[in-house]
Amino acid sequence: MARPSTQTARREKLVAAALDAASERGLRSISMTDVAAKAGLTRGAVLYYYEDLDELLVEAHRAGVARFCDARDDAVATVPDPAWQLAEAIRRGLPSGPDDALMRLLYEFDVLAGNSSLHHELVEGMYLRQLATYRGILERGIASGDFTLRLPADTLAMNLVALEDAYGLHITAGNSLITVASAEQAMRDAAAALGAAPRMLE
Repeated sequence: MARPSTQTARREKLVAAALDAASERGLRSISMTDVAAKAGLTRGAVLYYYEDLDELLVEAHRAGVARFCDARDDAVATVPDPAWQLAEAIRRGLPSGPDDALMRLLYEFDVLAGNSSLHHELVEGMYLRQLATYRGILERGIASGDFTLRLPADTLAMNLVALEDAYGLHITAGNSLITVASAEQAMRDAAAALGAAPRMLE
């Protein structure tokens, strides 16, 4: 049996291989054989670590949530006040560009959510994390006097998540009319128009 450290490294390698395969073939088209080929392993070796493809994809989704939600929340926590925090949350909530494989996989999970109760649960869990990030910042901004919202904090948080997901989907789909920079600016402008003006970090 492989040592725990080796198992962890191998699982991380397989998650990365799943992301690569999903990026090339699409989440609904990949197989264990595709993942094995990307990882340079046999299909049997992959099955040693993951019982089936769905289990591996769930792990990939969790890795995405960790990057997208945990890393963003950690970064926001280091920023001094709600106006700066909001700018940081918006910046980190968008894909890095059309080739952001991890974000593309997360959006594909959204599409598949209706076909699997497990996928549905994962997608809802991520949405609640996104919502909590924005709602927490808005509530802190109200308490500090930085924000005077024209909508309830819950409603504005929902709108920011919706904008984040919509722009992110266009970016990862390769829509040349929406860039990361223009999407970020549009989200900042929308928040400011509704009483939560972000303060940009240099």
